[in-house]
Amino acid sequence: MTWSRNRPLMNMLRSYGVAYLPYHRSARVVSAQCIPIHQRCYATGVPGHDGPTEVEKILLDTIKATGPISFATYMQMCLSHPTAGYYMKTAKPVIGSEGDFITSPEISQVFGELLGVWLLSQWMYAGSGREIRLLELGPGRGTLMHDVLRVFSQFPAARSATKEIHLVETSPTMRAAQEAKLSFLAQTHGWALHWHDGLDQVQHDGSKFTLALAHEFFDALPFHLLQKTHHGWQEVLITSERDPASPTVLKPGASSPSLDFPSTAPPLPANTSRFRQVLSPTPTPSSTLLGLSSTRFQKLSIGSRIEVSPASFKIARRLGELLYDEEDGSQSAGSALIVDYGGNKVYGNSFRAFKDHKIVDPFHRPGQCDLTVNVDFAYLKEASADLATHHGPLSQAIFLHRMGLQPRLDALKAAAKDDERRKQIDQAAKRLVDPTGMGTQYQVMGMTGKTKKILTDEERWPFIEAVQHHGESMDVGQRPLTN
Repeated sequence: MTWSRNRPLMNMLRSYGVAYLPYHRSARVVSAQCIPIHQRCYATGVPGHDGPTEVEKILLDTIKATGPISFATYMQMCLSHPTAGYYMKTAKPVIGSEGDFITSPEISQVFGELLGVWLLSQWMYAGSGREIRLLELGPGRGTLMHDVLRVFSQFPAARSATKEIHLVETSPTMRAAQEAKLSFLAQTHGWALHWHDGLDQVQHDGSKFTLALAHEFFDALPFHLLQKTHHGWQEVLITSERDPASPTVLKPGASSPSLDFPSTAPPLPANTSRFRQVLSPTPTPSSTLLGLSSTRFQKLSIGSRIEVSPASFKIARRLGELLYDEEDGSQSAGSALIVDYGGNKVYGNSFRAFKDHKIVDPFHRPGQCDLTVNVDFAYLKEASADLATHHGPLSQAIFLHRMGLQPRLDALKAAAKDDERRKQIDQAAKRLVDPTGMGTQYQVMGMTGKTKKILTDEERWPFIEAVQHHGESMDVGQRPLTN
């Protein structure tokens, strides 16, 4: 089945003219200095090494007072410290050409529009006429939700059914940006905006159909680094750089973290980090529990390292609860899309940092760099297996192609005023599906509340196996964009 053969979805788009949504000027391509991209958009040069940052001082004092800390503590402090955390500060933007990274919604409006079309189709198939509440985890500057809402505003039925927009965000700076981005559209259509510090604050409501998004959310959640030894699962911890006068009694761990994918970014000089890794002397109750949290981990060989995020497990579980209608097993309470780095497997060396659009050492300038770790989508599935049906993950390129990327681009280019605008539209789309960058490094997983019924191909679209064409297997997501 190609996109054009998914007739209910195609007819929906044509009936209401979503393929002809106006070009959204704020989603224009970023400056040429940020091209080419790999995971996010990199620039050249490695920042200098100055005195310790505010977060670095806090971490070093903590280690001095209480001993080595977990990677989860390190990541939590760097990103979310109330005053010095990366996402909490107001002095410098973190997203965009002036920040440290650029996300897919900031590159092209088409990304958010096609995600919005998938959410809308889920409501049409399973919403049963219920009111809609939209939910996003980690909404950034609000760009993705804004593009989704523009799609919903084009459909009279969906526009009137939408009642609430829930945003899970802890950063006051980001909340202000989201309010500025979304308030006009929300007020225009009478949609209520709500902010929450955590997903647990969003109450289950089976009377409404919940449509959720998590774009580059799970990759920023704290994780624990474990190593399998003959004694069991022991935790890899972080301590301060070795002081010759005070030798550590812990066993040194392996070398510094490396990426799970190729990178041309040069490593920082070895003497620039004030931290090093050590292995806990023995397994702890928490490391043992995390090591046993998936049957997949038990099959790994001695010496294996795994990045395990109990925070991700908990949130995926809660998301499944919001999508599951426990009172009526015949219908779903909602659907969700998760878009992130990673794959259907556990990782052990993916922890990295971004500074000025470049990958840098994760111990470089704590609190001043974005930190990220690959997402184990299989772990998210295990967390909510009894609550939700999971679809994919698919690569971002395949998802966007199957959801109608080319028809949408054709409509935008037809409405463009000049060749330069058409060129910009093409360049932005190609970055989203670049097989050497975003197109394959980002994965998309769908979730639908578990029901007793068997979903049709149309309901599972685009998360289906490769289609057959004239007797040959062909993946529709692999077609190149046309000019």
